[in-house]
Amino acid sequence: MGGLKDELLKAIWHAFTALDLDHSGKVSKSQLKVLSHNLCTVLKVPHDPVALEEHFRDDDEGPVSNQGYMPYLNKFILEKVQDNFDKIEFNRMCWTLCVKKNLTKSPLLITEEDAFKVWVIFNFLSEDKYPLIIVPEEIEYLLKKLTEAMGGGWQQEQFEHYKINFDDSKDGLSVWELVELIGNGQFSKGMDRQTVSMAINEVFNELILDVLKQGYMMKKGHRRKNWTERWFVLKPNIISYYVSEDLKDKKGDILLDENCCVESLPDKDGKKCLFLIKCFDKTFEISASDKKKKQEWIQAIHSTIHLLKLGSPPPHKEARQRRKELRKKLLAEQEELERQMKELQAANENKQQELETVRKKLEEAASRAAEEEKKRLQTQVELQARFSTELEREKLIRQQMEEQVAQKSSELEQYLQRVRELEDMYLKLQEALEDERQARQDEETVRKLQARLLEEESSKRAELEKWHLEQQQAIQTTEAEKQELENQRVLKERALQEAMEQLEQLELERKQALEQYEVGQVLQACV
Repeated sequence: MGGLKDELLKAIWHAFTALDLDHSGKVSKSQLKVLSHNLCTVLKVPHDPVALEEHFRDDDEGPVSNQGYMPYLNKFILEKVQDNFDKIEFNRMCWTLCVKKNLTKSPLLITEEDAFKVWVIFNFLSEDKYPLIIVPEEIEYLLKKLTEAMGGGWQQEQFEHYKINFDDSKDGLSVWELVELIGNGQFSKGMDRQTVSMAINEVFNELILDVLKQGYMMKKGHRRKNWTERWFVLKPNIISYYVSEDLKDKKGDILLDENCCVESLPDKDGKKCLFLIKCFDKTFEISASDKKKKQEWIQAIHSTIHLLKLGSPPPHKEARQRRKELRKKLLAEQEELERQMKELQAANENKQQELETVRKKLEEAASRAAEEEKKRLQTQVELQARFSTELEREKLIRQQMEEQVAQKSSELEQYLQRVRELEDMYLKLQEALEDERQARQDEETVRKLQARLLEEESSKRAELEKWHLEQQQAIQTTEAEKQELENQRVLKERALQEAMEQLEQLELERKQALEQYEVGQVLQACV
């Protein structure tokens, strides 16, 4: 029932949209009342005229939107629909409401009846979302079917060129754009109107009327045992036979089920290409026009019985469902790839921010080290000036002080050597950061190229997974480089800490020297 309901809703949507004259998304209650009455009539749904009048009575609420009409449509019409109505009559009623408003006025290669059949086929192949569209894959499928029915060769390059010029702002064509595409003869050049019409009718019979095969054959009567030519029509669970292909005079049905079988018979009584259809209560003896037709009919009937045993839908409906599921799967995979790309991009941005934070911390550490070095140099200058003055005034202890200064100068030279090593290390860190930034830019270029390749060749999933593994390895390499930078920073901090400890030791020794100098002054005064 769900599939039937979705099928009916598409045709009703066209009718509702056609009644929306000012494109406001709403339709007057009087028009919806007439539409509901007509739907009940063609769908053979019993309805209460009083309830219909009550529901759509005039009041101050104004017109009704599509969403506002859906509860009534579902409850009072669609939920009561049985599969006993004429689907062609239903579609034609909805078609009549929308054709005059939407069908192009320009001359087309097809008749209005052909346009109606294309409209019904569109509803069958369109996506289950509104507003209704038919995607390029289904357009290609339909055009191929029409080309095969016309006996022409499919021009794939021409269709690819058409897809290139397809409007990027939309995902597919509306029904009226599809009618115009088929009607302008772009993909049926060289074919006359009658050939195109016959092709549309053949595709319509297969996709909409579930006609799996049809044609003239001879049938042996059950009573008089005479042979009569009949037009046979094979559908998923029945074979109907008529006087002629206009289907006006039906002569009988052959009901098919999983217990039926078809067998080939040898030629007899002057009849060739014989085969037998065995059913539960009857057996039908049929003669095809030639061996090829005989084999085609036997194969078609056998396949139909096999599908009945499996409980499978007709091939074209099953194929349509598989195409939709494939598109859904590809869309899900594409969304998953986009999600992974966003996550990877976010991770790369986070790593870049972390590296930027590390760089700032290193710059701050270098700035602090430079400030400490400046203070140390200033202190050293002050100490040297003070020592020089004291040595000039105190010749008695000059030698001792010179030795101490020489010793301190040696230590200072070692400290300066360590500082220079730290500065070289800082320069190397800066070069490493620059290399990392360049690597990030190269990685971003590669990532954009891979993203474009992913969009163009979504089928190469194995290559995408390999690329994803390479990205993971690149991230692990970045983590290792980050750890190396962290280790170098720790080593630098340790070196700075040792330098500070040496500076404190130097300050302690300076104080001791001053104390010795003061003791010498006291001794000299006593002398």
